[in-house]
Order: sequence, then C-alpha cells, then structure tokens
Amino acid sequence: MTATTGDVGMPDVGTAAVHGYTADKDAYLKRLRRVEGQVRGIARMVEEDKYCIDILTQVAAVNKALHAVSMGLLEEHIAHCVVGAAQESQVSGATDVVQEKVAEATAAIGRLLR
Repeated sequence: MTATTGDVGMPDVGTAAVHGYTADKDAYLKRLRRVEGQVRGIARMVEEDKYCIDILTQVAAVNKALHAVSMGLLEEHIAHCVVGAAQESQVSGATDVVQEKVAEATAAIGRLLR
C-alpha cells in the first residue's frame, strides 16, 4: 500500500511529496535559472541606459519563458493531480476531491490570464 501526502494522486516518497512536475524538475530549474539570468540582464540594460525597445524585447522574452514554464506546470498538474484525483474518486466514490483539483486548475488558469 502506498502512503500519500494527503493529496490524492501524490504518493509520498520518504518525506518528499511527488508532484506532477517531479520527473521534469531539473528541466524546470534549468529554465528558471535561465529566466533569472535574463532578468539580471534586463536590470543591467536599465542601469546602462540601453534603448527602451531593446529592454522591452527582453522583457517580452522573459514573459514568454515564464509562460512556457507555467503552462508546463499546469499541464503536469492536470495530468498528474487531476487525473490522479479522478482515478481515486472512481475507487472511493469521493467526487469532491476531483472538483477541488479542477477548481485549483481553473483558479491557476485565471491567474495566468490576468
């Protein structure tokens, strides 16, 4: 029998929870470090009084990179957490868990669209 963290579809491995993105964690961290470097570069551009349009181009690139990370995480959440909750609800009959996970995903989408 697998212990869980309390979240359906998220088995506990030792003390660390396994989330949908865990398998791709290194790739996400690499992308986020790249974004971090881009943001430092933008700050440097402002300090050096670079041309406005060049700075805006870099800001757009950072936004696009963060959007890609957020969409990947959202896809992982749906594929792992929502699907896991749906599978668990079939076994247990507790549909409220699925509704909770769908509500979380919907709220996340809403935040991304603002």
